[in-house]
Amino acid sequence: MQPIRTALCSFGMSGKIFHAPFIHRNPHYQLCAVWERSKKIAADLYPGIISYDNYEAILADPDIDLVVVNTPNITHFDYTKRALLAGKHVVVEKPFTVTVAEAIELEELAVKQDRILSVYQNRRFDSDIRTVRRVIEEGSLGQIVEAEIHYDRYNLVLSPKPHKEIAVQGTGVLYDLGPHVIDQALVLFGMPDALFADITHQRPGSQVDDYFEIIFFYPQLRVRLKSGYVVMEPVPAYAIHGTSGSFLKPRADPQEIKLNAGLLPEDDTWGVEDPASAGLLHTNIDGQPKKLMIRSEAGNYGAFYEGLYDAIQNNIFEDKFVPASAGTNVIRIIEAAYKSRDEKRIIAL
Repeated sequence: MQPIRTALCSFGMSGKIFHAPFIHRNPHYQLCAVWERSKKIAADLYPGIISYDNYEAILADPDIDLVVVNTPNITHFDYTKRALLAGKHVVVEKPFTVTVAEAIELEELAVKQDRILSVYQNRRFDSDIRTVRRVIEEGSLGQIVEAEIHYDRYNLVLSPKPHKEIAVQGTGVLYDLGPHVIDQALVLFGMPDALFADITHQRPGSQVDDYFEIIFFYPQLRVRLKSGYVVMEPVPAYAIHGTSGSFLKPRADPQEIKLNAGLLPEDDTWGVEDPASAGLLHTNIDGQPKKLMIRSEAGNYGAFYEGLYDAIQNNIFEDKFVPASAGTNVIRIIEAAYKSRDEKRIIAL
């Protein structure tokens, strides 16, 4: 079967690090084109790739089946809509869009065009969340009553990229790191009944939000999501508490570090954590409290493109496929969080 011929909309960190290696190494895909506005560097790594000067040329190329929209947040809606109208399948980087109305319009357009539309939630395939999910599903924690997910950094320096530091819709940590932890919480626990949010900025001179805390309300469960750029000593990224025990897990997936170092997913060691980063399970075994270090699952960002292939070629939509509706739900949460911040109240969903 002919591979899915794929084009990237940029070759910055997102294209070079998170997309190109996994597309290139998957035999079901052909990385055939990229939109490079100034620097022409993609061909150094992928000889034979076509470098286009503008987006219109990509959309007009009949040989391109799939477009990866990995451009600034505010452009996601326009570029995705144009690609769908051109008859392309589309992968959109997170956040899917900046408003729910835009997200719904794109979902409906994809159905009308009979094209596959997916959101690149690669952190579903981190070693950390895969391990947390396994521990919960195995039942050793009992009924989950409280969970906390962090994505913290320590960086007081403002980004040199203007689109990241200007206070306009679609910028700030809630649109940047927020989609990762929100999506993970929705994967683990589903949509909450209501939420409350605190969103602000803490870095000197920052114009955009760089801190948030969101509380999800479920009938018998509370989930806290937190992210900040002024956290020098991080707490466990995942703290899951149930009627039978607790599980604490640091953020330790090695894939981004390896990709930044120029390493590629070539063998079974890919995505395997340092054993020192194992999670701590404190539970009851035969009526006695026990503390156990839990082996982590291997991370695999390549699984995203495996799920996408099954959706495009085989009309199979299994766990590895990330539908557009998942991206829409994340934006529903973000919009509700800002409303909660502005109105200083719990928002029903």
